Amino acid sequence: MAFFLALDVGGTKTDYVLADETRELARVRTGTIKRMRADSETATANLEQALAELTARSGVAMNAISRTCVGTAGESVPLVADWLRESLRARVSGDLILIGDVEIALDAAFRGGEGVLAMAGTGSNVAGRTVDGRLVRAGGWGPALADQGSAHRIGLESLRAAFLAKDEGRSTLLFDAVLEFWQLASLDLLIEYANSRPAPDFSRLSEVVLRCANQGDEVATSVLRKEGEDLGWLVRVVVRRLRSASAAANSGEQPTLPSLAFTGSILEKVQPVRDALIAAVSSEFATIRTLDGVVDPIEGAIWRARTGGKS
Repeated sequence: MAFFLALDVGGTKTDYVLADETRELARVRTGTIKRMRADSETATANLEQALAELTARSGVAMNAISRTCVGTAGESVPLVADWLRESLRARVSGDLILIGDVEIALDAAFRGGEGVLAMAGTGSNVAGRTVDGRLVRAGGWGPALADQGSAHRIGLESLRAAFLAKDEGRSTLLFDAVLEFWQLASLDLLIEYANSRPAPDFSRLSEVVLRCANQGDEVATSVLRKEGEDLGWLVRVVVRRLRSASAAANSGEQPTLPSLAFTGSILEKVQPVRDALIAAVSSEFATIRTLDGVVDPIEGAIWRARTGGKS
């Protein structure tokens, strides 16, 4: 019997699944093993803990694994990719597939087929795949350069919007909510903390922004709407590029619209962002089909580990 290992490496957590040809045998979650977000000692400890737990729960040793698929953001960054390859090959047998987290999410939704996937959690990314397997991407350049619609950007932009509202003489619930969340006593301390180095984790403020928006705060509502629209713009860019590629491959024939799937905590739990994204995409592609709910990316990693990516 063959055994397969799948990893979904996120910025704050990592999910692991051990499976055979038909069944999931064990599932574990640890802190991140992404080296841009954790030092080597922490990442190693998290990885070794997970592998030991998988073996304990399933009875399958890591030297019995036939193939591993790892999906991670930053798969082209040497610090991330090299560490994952070296660490897994030293501890797990079999072949190793290392691909982007958005690609395993595409596989979870479309099993190697055509489609578009919008991802928004701590960071964000959009990717699409043509019928013949070519990938098209937009966004995903990290918090300083992109990450539209992400938890990080929602948190950071909410503070910027709140201070602009203060300059303009408009009120907002955000100041009191953020002071309470960060346990700060004054606006001066908030300014100091927000501008500190290293910077605080702005992504944790996304839940505060949603709560304020649900209470009718226009500043918070506008931030969520804008982030959804910005992420929706990236989806439109990807859809256009997919359609151009399909038209070129089919002698200019009018291509069909790909379906749109979602993944990530923001697109699962922050409905205003999702609604704004869909509205932005539908303004250009009115008949696009959107899949309900969100996909679990690790399901795509399991599929790819089992099949090697062959439909």
